[in-house]
Amino acid sequence: MRDTLTIALRTTVVTLLLTGLAYPLAITGIAQVLFPWQANGSLVTDERGQVVGSELIAQSFAHRAYFWPRPSAAGSGYDAAASSGSNLGTTSAKLRDRAAADVARLRESHPGSESVPADLVTTSASGLDPHLTPDGAAFQTARVAAARGVAPERVRAVVQAHLEGRDLGFLGEPRVNVLLVNLALDQQFGRPAPGDPATLPR
Repeated sequence: MRDTLTIALRTTVVTLLLTGLAYPLAITGIAQVLFPWQANGSLVTDERGQVVGSELIAQSFAHRAYFWPRPSAAGSGYDAAASSGSNLGTTSAKLRDRAAADVARLRESHPGSESVPADLVTTSASGLDPHLTPDGAAFQTARVAAARGVAPERVRAVVQAHLEGRDLGFLGEPRVNVLLVNLALDQQFGRPAPGDPATLPR
């Protein structure tokens, strides 16, 4: 009996040291050496060197001078500590009401626009998708340009410069990172005033 307990204890200790200490430390060290930016959260800084977010996590933008991200069901919205979808099915009245309200709000803030792209009224499974489709960005271009007082063509050029293609040429779909394109807008045209009346509560 004592021999059995000794063997079990030794096995437990060795397993804990290998899988609970040695392996995590080795993987963390390799990641820091080979992929330091990704391993540390893919953090994005502004022109002043201040961290403003992560390239991988969506955040809310409410000002009319910025591109708005997809809606989020993560916590109270864009909560990285509560990543999740709404889990509402296609027959859910709550889901239909929320989507209808979003469509109405988007049409009101984008007069004369055509049909609203689906990604602007649907949440992702994580609630933290940082990207828009090219259509989702194009839908908002006129509003962003008007709020910044520049020609739409100049805003479209910024979006085009930040258009990401398919991974490895065939995986996924073309997309635009909302945080990166909004930072690029600020760098090229300046930041809008925080108290600008164009701000639209969301």
